Amino acid sequence: MQTWLNFYIQDSNTPNMNQLIFFHDFSMLMLVLITTLILYMFIFLINNKITNRFLLNEHMIETIWTITPMMILFLIAIPSLKILYMTEEFFSPILTIKSIGHQWY
Repeated sequence: MQTWLNFYIQDSNTPNMNQLIFFHDFSMLMLVLITTLILYMFIFLINNKITNRFLLNEHMIETIWTITPMMILFLIAIPSLKILYMTEEFFSPILTIKSIGHQWY
């Protein structure tokens, strides 16, 4: 049940909404992990007094910098596409209810 000062998503009643909540939580987890990692690396590089002068041709680190974001985007895209196709499924309902609410009057 939604109450005052509750900043979470409302309780779900359908499997599609359950999947959307899972996708939201998973995406936010990925964003927080990436932000934390970048912040940690930034602080580490600022406080690090040792520099590598011979770091000119590092193909391995360039490969890692290319593959890692691609894998993260792939991990986010799989549930997103699954939810997209789940919402497009049409089942003929017996009853359809349309409700209109006005918030300010």
